[in-house]
Amino acid sequence: MVKNNQMKNDIKLLCLILGGLAVNLGGAWLAKAFSLPIYLDCIGTIAVAIMGGYFPAIIVGFLSNFISGFSEYSNAYYSVINVLIATFASAFASKKYFKISWKVIIPIAVLTLCGGGLGSFITYGIYGSSIGEEISSSLAYKIYDGFIHNEYLAELLASLIIDLPDKIISVVAAMGLAKIIPDKLLPPRTILSFKQAKITGLSLSGKVAIVLSTAIVAVAAVVSYVSFKQFEDSNLEQESRYARDIAEFAAQYINPDMVDTYIKYGDDKAAYRMTEKKLELVWGSSPRIEYLYVYQIQEDGCHVVFDIDTPDMEGADPGDLVAFDESFSEYIPALLAGEEIEPLVTNDTYGWLLTAYVPVYDSEGNCKCYVATDIAMPDLVANVKIFAFKMVSLLLGFFGAILATGIYLANRVVVDPIKSMSGVTREVDYSTPDARIRTIEKVKSLGIATGDEIEDLYRAFYRSAKNTNNYISDAERKADTIEKLQTGMINIMADLVESRDQSTGNHIKNTAAYVEIIVNKMMEEGIYKEQLSEGFKRDVIASAPLHDIGKIVISDVILNKPGKLDDDEFEKMKTHTTAGDQIIDSVIHSVDEADSGYLMEAEEMAHYHHEKWNGTGYPVGLKGEEIPLSARIMAVADVFDALVSKRSYKDGMPFEKAMGIIKEGSGSHFDPNIVKAFVDSEEEVRKIAEDRNNR
Repeated sequence: MVKNNQMKNDIKLLCLILGGLAVNLGGAWLAKAFSLPIYLDCIGTIAVAIMGGYFPAIIVGFLSNFISGFSEYSNAYYSVINVLIATFASAFASKKYFKISWKVIIPIAVLTLCGGGLGSFITYGIYGSSIGEEISSSLAYKIYDGFIHNEYLAELLASLIIDLPDKIISVVAAMGLAKIIPDKLLPPRTILSFKQAKITGLSLSGKVAIVLSTAIVAVAAVVSYVSFKQFEDSNLEQESRYARDIAEFAAQYINPDMVDTYIKYGDDKAAYRMTEKKLELVWGSSPRIEYLYVYQIQEDGCHVVFDIDTPDMEGADPGDLVAFDESFSEYIPALLAGEEIEPLVTNDTYGWLLTAYVPVYDSEGNCKCYVATDIAMPDLVANVKIFAFKMVSLLLGFFGAILATGIYLANRVVVDPIKSMSGVTREVDYSTPDARIRTIEKVKSLGIATGDEIEDLYRAFYRSAKNTNNYISDAERKADTIEKLQTGMINIMADLVESRDQSTGNHIKNTAAYVEIIVNKMMEEGIYKEQLSEGFKRDVIASAPLHDIGKIVISDVILNKPGKLDDDEFEKMKTHTTAGDQIIDSVIHSVDEADSGYLMEAEEMAHYHHEKWNGTGYPVGLKGEEIPLSARIMAVADVFDALVSKRSYKDGMPFEKAMGIIKEGSGSHFDPNIVKAFVDSEEEVRKIAEDRNNR
């Protein structure tokens, strides 16, 4: 569910960004198409700032200029303006300035300063006074001529005057968009989402590397494109000047008063041949000059005066007519009028060329012809390609160095501290007091002091480790107290029962000791290892004193009878097993099942400790492993203690004889494996028995 919601929010965020881009680019196109004296290129940025916050607004602002830069690369220089507009608009939106009519004045004023003020500064820095901003240039000149005789201040004031109505319209339009778009279509207004997408299989260092690489590549792409376009334009401008200089140099050899004669008579005139020789020297002065020719432009086309590079080509003789190429169509009126035109790039009949036209005027100011120089564009393109290759090579080197430096610094201040905390977390051990102390010491030894949120996280982690240790230690102390209280209560209950039976003495203590000896030996020898565990051992030993709890329902007359019980009395005595089962079962139902482990063993032990291996015991007649393991263990301990103990109706049996009876009962009365463990523990058993006799 969380992933689905996050995906929906991501889709909404993407749609918001794309929508903002469309509004910005559409507005800019509209303003340009209708020659409006405003820009309309930040409506989407402001609207997204109001609806989505900083992150999407900044992305929209930057990408708007970046995308428009493909058609006019100088737009990329102004991306900082849109980014600032996004930042300020988001800040004002967070303070509800766009929802209170009179407060809207403040964001309009600030955004105007960003657009007009910073825009004029960038324009002046790149182009000089009143060159880059076509909309405000004429107004700037009027202000300059009128009352502010400072080029920059005139440009600044003109930009602010032009930008104010643009920002008023943009803010109003953005507020309208934000009002009509339903909130359910918008992502949460936040910079970052805490439910971030997983990138599985990558460490934090790897993710940092991806983020840095993406950022570096994006920056490198923008810088490369702008640098490439600048270099291309610079080379084009340089080649244009060169072509014009060649054309102007060649034009000095043309006698305008002789042009009509040259067209009519051509090389029949000595003056023509002399001029042609001079032009050939100019053409041959540099391999960069592809063509050098002189045309007289008339309504019907280009009349050849000189064609230095192609004297043998058809249509290249003096007086021949060369049709206009389509690429010249927009310049024909200016050429027919004898006006100067900027060098132009064409790719038609004669190839891909940069052409500079220089008019030649007669003494009366009439344009008699144009001297034209063609520079081959492939040479220029080759230079640009070489520059691009060098730039990419250089950027690749910087990319590696910056990436390595970024990863190193990120590791030092972010990744390594987090990784060290993560490593300690994986090694956390609260199982014993010593382990807990070691854990806290490990956390303390990290000593993270980054002075930021990571240090705050580390301090919280350290406090949590100490608090956890204190909590567990306190819980263990309480659990130990409860366990002692529980054991004491069990023993008191068992003593109460035993105190009614004047013949049993320390029976519950002795049987508990024998049970512990048997269980330890069984675990040592691997007997029933699939059933035996530390938990089983703890529960069996704890519940051993309750094995005769059922005797509480037996009459004192029967319990303390000095002689042997008759059949009826024995039948009543046998009921102590089922009575014990019922008593403990009622206790189990009154406590949490998670805390009743030892009671479960106590119930089985009380109920079945008089069952026999061969099935002849009571109260059910179970046999073999049908009898619970705890009851089979207690059977050996109970019978042995009864044999060696002195009762009102008998003396205690010698140790060896009692041990012999236990051995004889192996496989009939007792579980053979348990008898083996008991016999193998003879020395420990003897010590318990002798201590009893000495009391």
